[in-house]
Amino acid sequence: MNKILILITFIVLISACKNSNSRKSENEADIHKVTVEEVLHAAGYTYLLVSEGRKEQWLAIPQMDVDPGTTYYYQGGLKMTEFKSRELDRVFESVIFLEQISLEPPSPLESGSVSMDHSSTIPVEKLDISVEVANDGITIAELISGKKSYKGKIVRIRGQVTKYNADIMDKNWIHLQDGTEHDGQFDLTITSDITVKTGEVLTFEGKIALDKDFGFGYFYEIIMEEAKIID
Repeated sequence: MNKILILITFIVLISACKNSNSRKSENEADIHKVTVEEVLHAAGYTYLLVSEGRKEQWLAIPQMDVDPGTTYYYQGGLKMTEFKSRELDRVFESVIFLEQISLEPPSPLESGSVSMDHSSTIPVEKLDISVEVANDGITIAELISGKKSYKGKIVRIRGQVTKYNADIMDKNWIHLQDGTEHDGQFDLTITSDITVKTGEVLTFEGKIALDKDFGFGYFYEIIMEEAKIID
């Protein structure tokens, strides 16, 4: 009996070591070292054609200055196939959307914590602003505090555009603030086919959805969809 227990313990320990090494290898393998071959700029994004050995891949990152020939590292990301950029009037066979690339390889801690949950991974700074409430409109604080009562309803909110990302999943993504907040929440995400600029103060009207999951890590507790601008 003792020999059987020893054998079982040995098998469990070996299995645990293999699983640990497997997770470590997966993290290490997920770190890509690439060289920039081509750079394209569009509203809100910079598209990079990069090479990794003999393989080439398009990446999309928040707009930044990148020089061809530079070596970068990245990990994770959201891969989309047959992605059409209206800004560039081009269809990419595949493109990986990233929050960032770096000149140095990610640390072991960073390697184990990469996420593409766009509802929470990118910190949003609260602006020191005060935007007048739209006619027949509500504030962001009112929306958040009474979100259940606004579910499925069309509301009107005026605020300042703090972030704009174009052509993601055939939608333009807008972040809006009006200076109000509730329970630490002050930012409203909006989807639309409208092109806007960061810093603009606009009035949006759209339908409110709760716990919206678009897949690929795009989950929002509250979001305004199919928004249009009200003059």
